[in-house]
Amino acid sequence: MDPGVYILGAGPGDPELITIKAKRVLARADVIIYADSLVNPAILSYAKKSCEIHKSSSLSLEEIEDLILRKVKEGKLIARLHSGDPSLYGAIREQISLLEKGGITYEIIPGVSSIFAAAAALKRELTVPELSQTVIITRIAGRTPVPEDLAALASHRAAMVLFLSVSNINKVVEKLVSGGYAEDTPVAVVYRASWADEKIVRGTLSNIVLLVKKSGIKKQALIMVGSWLVSDAIDGRVTRSKLYDSTFSHEYRNAREKPFE
Repeated sequence: MDPGVYILGAGPGDPELITIKAKRVLARADVIIYADSLVNPAILSYAKKSCEIHKSSSLSLEEIEDLILRKVKEGKLIARLHSGDPSLYGAIREQISLLEKGGITYEIIPGVSSIFAAAAALKRELTVPELSQTVIITRIAGRTPVPEDLAALASHRAAMVLFLSVSNINKVVEKLVSGGYAEDTPVAVVYRASWADEKIVRGTLSNIVLLVKKSGIKKQALIMVGSWLVSDAIDGRVTRSKLYDSTFSHEYRNAREKPFE
């Protein structure tokens, strides 16, 4: 039996990067409320012709709640469509609270985050053995405060991905450098990853502010930081995962004395 509301991840932009499960829900939904400022409208082609479609960018939380309550009472199946994965900067916590307060059942269906679409566009692995095994997902404070200090996070020099920060990239760079990243640390800014107008700007902390300014990118972009962007070597030695190392044994394979030449 369906819940009253499905909270769906729409993926990063490419309509084919939505999950099969979410696509099936969209095909059955009577009402779709979607984040029109971020979600590719082409995804709405999966909806049935009789589906009511509402844009949420101009609505307050209370207006969205009222819309959902009215449609649930009418016996409608509702899909609340968020960009990427709804658990990352999706503002779903307060929506869930209102659904639970109203006694409305719901299910969350995850989506492909723009982080992974950006890494794919860059053709890089976020977690390179011995180089980067931690990914920090964060943002810089703007109109919304951030409890974590970006400079303190930078002290780990891990792979870092910043959402909602490209408009303040000069402040981002200042924080990252003061926190411990070297000025020659590689940076990539990926605009609208997986969309038809995707754009990538590559540089280092020393020049990325100027490069982004020249590109005209002001929003809808991720800032990707770390040596994982350009290297898979330490002191000239190429690092390898133990998972496929012929000299490393595990549950499914015995080690060989010598690696393949």
